[in-house]
Amino acid sequence: MNKMPPVPHKRLDVPGVGDRVTRGALAGGHGRPKIGIALGAGAARGWAHIGVLLELSEHGIHPDVVAGTSIGAVVGGCYAGSKLDMVEAFARGLTKKRVVSLMDVSFSGVGMLTGGRLKHHLNEAIANRRIEELDKGFAAVATEVGTGHEIWLTKGDAMEAIRASYSLPGIFEPVLINGRWLFDGALVNPVPVTVCRALGADMVIAVNLIGDTAFRGIVIDDRLSLEPTLEKLGSQAPQNARTLSARLFGGMSGNLRRFFGRREDGAPGIATAMMDAFNIAQGRISRSRLAGDPPDVIVNARLSKIGLFDFHRADELIEMGREATRRAIPEIADYIALTPTDVEA
Repeated sequence: MNKMPPVPHKRLDVPGVGDRVTRGALAGGHGRPKIGIALGAGAARGWAHIGVLLELSEHGIHPDVVAGTSIGAVVGGCYAGSKLDMVEAFARGLTKKRVVSLMDVSFSGVGMLTGGRLKHHLNEAIANRRIEELDKGFAAVATEVGTGHEIWLTKGDAMEAIRASYSLPGIFEPVLINGRWLFDGALVNPVPVTVCRALGADMVIAVNLIGDTAFRGIVIDDRLSLEPTLEKLGSQAPQNARTLSARLFGGMSGNLRRFFGRREDGAPGIATAMMDAFNIAQGRISRSRLAGDPPDVIVNARLSKIGLFDFHRADELIEMGREATRRAIPEIADYIALTPTDVEA
């Protein structure tokens, strides 16, 4: 586990000095530059990363190293472990009701949700695998509780690293790794371009899920589309006819509705307010970090109409990711062709 700052800029297994590649090297021939992809944070919008990776693959572009923050770490970790098909199937299978069923309320006092059910499903893709054993170079970005240090997770249990990267403060419980309590990396590095470069990438493709190419401020209409489902679950039977478990579940759905929805007067629930605040901060941090270390190519998916909780809209999001990547393919091809790379003399 590396802590930022500072982290040494290390290149991995790149031989001597040499030539430029041609466009014919796009499919991964000898002399192709080492490609890194930085998958940004964005909650439910992260399913667009699946579309980005699928579209790149169809054009013969296969990133060698992957750095992910939050939902970007989820998709990136599965991709690095050659399990993108499994996370795609999981995402496409989510309905509103199934999303609600994954919201396991926590009574620990450190987060609204334990995240145990989500971990169980993700374990099917990368269970018992260490980051250093994945098929591609991978790093997940997290934030250390208390110090605010940026942590690059490049070794150890892949599932725990991914959990730490997406543990949104106040929503999910933080994750303890090597004596440090960690939560969502989007607080410090929402689109981890710098991590890709440290992993040895000659060129970096960044996928930004928040904002647009001009970095204009945006307002997201993020009313919880799951709210009708929560309402239904809480009132499926008369109170006096419910079993004890049904009453408990009904009470939990009511709490989830208050947390993740809005009051009748439009005031946001606790989780909605936290997500809105987190989203605003993340957008501004992204602008600063991308200006300080810009990627070679940035893929901006047009996702302003997709709410941060809309995990059940994977089909739309994957297609949006594909569309955004198609727009960027000519620029990506040019950069691959022009990027100096090292080849053996």
